[in-house]
Amino acid sequence: MFTGIIEELGAVESLGKQSAGARLRVRCARVLEDLKPGSSIAVNGVCLTAVEIGRDTFSADLAPETLRRSNLGDLGLGARVNLERPLAPTDRLSGHIVQGHVDGTGEFLALDQLGDENSWLKIRVPVELDRYLVFKGSIAIDGISLTIASLERDVLGVTIIPHTYQSTTLGMHKLGDRVNLECDVLAKHVEKLLESLEYFGKR
Repeated sequence: MFTGIIEELGAVESLGKQSAGARLRVRCARVLEDLKPGSSIAVNGVCLTAVEIGRDTFSADLAPETLRRSNLGDLGLGARVNLERPLAPTDRLSGHIVQGHVDGTGEFLALDQLGDENSWLKIRVPVELDRYLVFKGSIAIDGISLTIASLERDVLGVTIIPHTYQSTTLGMHKLGDRVNLECDVLAKHVEKLLESLEYFGKR
């Protein structure tokens, strides 16, 4: 489990396509401190398993489903990525519950300046994810825990404070880029529960 609080920006050193999936190698420093083969790590909000640890890199395998559902397959050499290690039992939950199970990708529309170094981020979201999004609810965008500040049809808006802008990849995106979206897991559990109640109510 993760919190959506980014620890470090890594850089893609290689992305080698394999017969099924790919292998990603990321250059970084801080997250390597206690990373071991088999450890989980979130890359742009996608929970991956570290399979090789180097002095200043780690590698992880990307399944075909991961490439299909996330933006990791779009990454080029040197691309920056958001990195976060799993939550430890003694840590504070500063963001929200993030599983690293990306629900789909959204389209980067704009990051407009609001003044005082604050920005307004706009993302177009897939229609199938709309039911999980609520005003003032949580969403992870490229693994970053954010609060939904507006919902207009298929576009969500989020305020980006200076610290988030400086500590993540949000300021590096260009118009049309795909961003990873993970909706609040609580919304998905509520939906399943309501579906079950409706089913049993009709029996």
